[in-house]
Amino acid sequence: MTEIEHAMPRRRLPVITGILVLIALAILISLGTWQVERLHWKEGLLADIAARQVAAPVPLADIEAMAASGGDIEYRKVTATGRYINNKERHFFATWRGQTGFYVYTPLELADGRALLVNRGFVPYENKEPEMRMQGQLTDQQTVTGLAREKLPGKPSWVVPDNDIAKNIFYWKDLDVMAESVGLEKARVIPFFVDADSTPNPAGLPIGGVTQVDLPNDHLQYAFTWYGLAAVLVAVVGISWFRKPGKQPAQ
Repeated sequence: MTEIEHAMPRRRLPVITGILVLIALAILISLGTWQVERLHWKEGLLADIAARQVAAPVPLADIEAMAASGGDIEYRKVTATGRYINNKERHFFATWRGQTGFYVYTPLELADGRALLVNRGFVPYENKEPEMRMQGQLTDQQTVTGLAREKLPGKPSWVVPDNDIAKNIFYWKDLDVMAESVGLEKARVIPFFVDADSTPNPAGLPIGGVTQVDLPNDHLQYAFTWYGLAAVLVAVVGISWFRKPGKQPAQ
């Protein structure tokens, strides 16, 4: 091998390394910028949700129209009037303020005969059965105010247990199965839920106002991480580039 052939890889290596560094730097900066964009989007979303929760409630028909047109109904304040079908309530396994129990989903029969599944709120585990809280089983016409909640498109995760229909224990909110399991015709069920507000029920159960807005916002932290890695990469390359080479060993 000639001296020129031997030297070529040495001259080519810094160029290849430089290209790889630029690619890595571009990826890190892009990831950081993407997280900043996500941060602005998430902050806007949280502000929008907060505004919806304090807005004046609108009639159920308005939310239905919005849902039918593909609009975002999540957490919008709504009001509906009807009679609870107490013998068809469904129980969603949940915790509330550290206590294990259930959210009680009860169909509200509307004037036109359709049904709206209302999350009336939380009951402790020992109060799962209606006979343990009979005072809260409202029988006359009710006007419910709460937050519209979209139906889930499917099981949230494989780690979530399957719903136990026989025991009336739901581990994820499958609106269609909840309705079907109590004989409600799908075509006559409103295609979203309503979480009732904190208006007290007789004897205190169910406990309303249990909606939890759990939208983590860690995008700023992620942005600092990616930008920080980019800065470290630049520092390492800069130190390597400007570092004085050591003395060559004696021949």
